[in-house]
Amino acid sequence: MTAADVLREAQTDGTALAGKVALVTGGASGLGRAMALALAHAGARVVVADLDARAGREVADLAGGTFRACDVSDLDANRALVDFAQEVYGGVDIALLNAGVTTGCGVGDDFDPARYRRAMGANLDGVVYGTHAVLPALRARGGGAIVATSSLAGLAAVPLDPLYAANKHAVVGLARSLGPALAPDNVRFNAVCPGFAESRIIDPLRDMLSEQGMPVIPAELVADTVLRIITGGGTGECWFVQAGREPEPFRFRNVPGPAKPAAV
Repeated sequence: MTAADVLREAQTDGTALAGKVALVTGGASGLGRAMALALAHAGARVVVADLDARAGREVADLAGGTFRACDVSDLDANRALVDFAQEVYGGVDIALLNAGVTTGCGVGDDFDPARYRRAMGANLDGVVYGTHAVLPALRARGGGAIVATSSLAGLAAVPLDPLYAANKHAVVGLARSLGPALAPDNVRFNAVCPGFAESRIIDPLRDMLSEQGMPVIPAELVADTVLRIITGGGTGECWFVQAGREPEPFRFRNVPGPAKPAAV
């Protein structure tokens, strides 16, 4: 039996994360919903956070967890979410910073400062604020795991939505940098970078994806990858999830060093 087989068996029988407490932002639908249910199935106690209280409570009920309304673009709301988890469950071991929205504008004539700030607030500030808020709780438990949801848009150029690519690239940069920076605290920080996966974000693209014969990645595959990240030993990694491929950390090329002086 391989290590992957052992992990999958543990996830199935609910022991992989037994006794752990997890936060999932953007947990009311799509990827967040799948992540919350996968965590619960693996034995974790889950706090589902979202602005959609009705759907969020439904997911929390399915996960046997609790719900907390949270606007991740607000620092105090992130702090209150962590405080809530500590009050209810006594601590936090895992944070899935997953909340995100589409941009809805570009940088030209269609630029809309309000839409831009909304997207940056959810997709980037939500990760930064969530990390800042949860770090003391993780340190108090002797360490833990943070997984931020980026995207393939954080690994590749996206001419049709450059602002979305910008905030998702920023999440990738945070993961690569915070991984080694937080290692002394026994806190692992990684990112998951799915392609077109089942979520509300792809709703405007469904017809186009269907016409091009591009498969939509099941949310459960992304959630399974997140479990692999949490229960693995890596940090500072950015795992891609693509249809028809085995998820794995993206291999970044090293930045070129300085050129040697020309011989005289």
